[in-house]
Amino acid sequence: MDFNDTPEEAAFRTRVRAFLDANAERKTGEEHSFKIGYGSDDLVPVAKDFQRRKAEAGLAGLTWPTEYGGRGQPQIHQVIYNQEEGEYLVPRGVFEIGLGMCIPTMMTFATEEQKQRFVGPALRGEEVWCQLFSEPAGGSDVAGLRTRAVRDGDDWVINGQKIWTSGAHFSDWGIIVVRTDPAAPKHKGLSFFFLDMKSPGIEVKRIKQIAGTSNFNEVFFTDVRVPDAQRLGKVGEGWRVAIATLMNERLAVGQTPAPDFPEIFQLCRQLELEDGPAIRNALVRDRLADWYVQQQGLKYARFRTMTALSRGETPGPESSMTKIVSANKRQAIAQFGIELMEAAGSVADPALAPLKAMMQEAILSAPGNRIAGGTDEILRNIIAERVLGLPQDVRVDKDIPFQDLVAQGR
Repeated sequence: MDFNDTPEEAAFRTRVRAFLDANAERKTGEEHSFKIGYGSDDLVPVAKDFQRRKAEAGLAGLTWPTEYGGRGQPQIHQVIYNQEEGEYLVPRGVFEIGLGMCIPTMMTFATEEQKQRFVGPALRGEEVWCQLFSEPAGGSDVAGLRTRAVRDGDDWVINGQKIWTSGAHFSDWGIIVVRTDPAAPKHKGLSFFFLDMKSPGIEVKRIKQIAGTSNFNEVFFTDVRVPDAQRLGKVGEGWRVAIATLMNERLAVGQTPAPDFPEIFQLCRQLELEDGPAIRNALVRDRLADWYVQQQGLKYARFRTMTALSRGETPGPESSMTKIVSANKRQAIAQFGIELMEAAGSVADPALAPLKAMMQEAILSAPGNRIAGGTDEILRNIIAERVLGLPQDVRVDKDIPFQDLVAQGR
């Protein structure tokens, strides 16, 4: 592995830093989120403006084809940009799904005319996209979805419900997978579309989250008409398109935010326990050592990914390990930090709590990191089957018509 930038990569890194210095605020150490809260209605116009400036600087769509407004650069340039941007306070939670999942799927399956129409506006921050997959009866098991689409001439009529749809309330377009053949096995009766989120019959209801944000939504479809021309992939092959989208999601989710080892180490240096400074407590130091080792392991695992990308190779399923470790580590660190604060751990005011209430915020939001981009269980299956070569789980519902599964309550 070579961890050093090539001269060309170093020059690109310098260019990225210059852009970020001119257009964003560098983190000072305790800051861990954008100054406008995630899920706030005020975040969208700010995010659109930042995305526009990013595109004008030639730093958006770095690896995308130039014919659609991208830069056609190697994947390592995107890694470098992400590394540098992580050191700044930038608006997040508006474009990650659209640019990380929806538009890459469009570029793979849409017509040439549709690519010319939709890729550029998304890249420039003019249009926002969302992903409509999860349902009350089908979360991690996406193929268990029940939202139906029935053919009516040149249109499809959609009825059903989606849930946990990030950003649906401010999105212009969405991608959706629906069931078009209930008589087929659950993975084979699906079809995939993109649709206008302002279409008649779409109702969006925001969900209030425990962390105080409200970026998730329920989305209800009542006789929503979608032209067949907006179908991606063949009828009945929606699972194939969905899998491509989910693979893009693995890359879009990325590493989890703070707190990490530096933050819990800083907290332990500040706090006093009954027997003295927390940093001198043997049990505390033991936990810190474990998290430091995990942090270093994740760093070098990401270096492996960077090296593969720098060589033009595609990283393997091993990347699932970095996500499952980092997401669980964040939750454990937040829990430990709050326990160290004792009664003060219940103080969630950033002006009063250590590290601007980073631990208090993370304990509420961290469980979501273990769901987004693949649950712990899904990732463990990927690691077991594709990394360790273990046998696949037995699937008794594989060849049974979906309508029979529903009738049996499965």
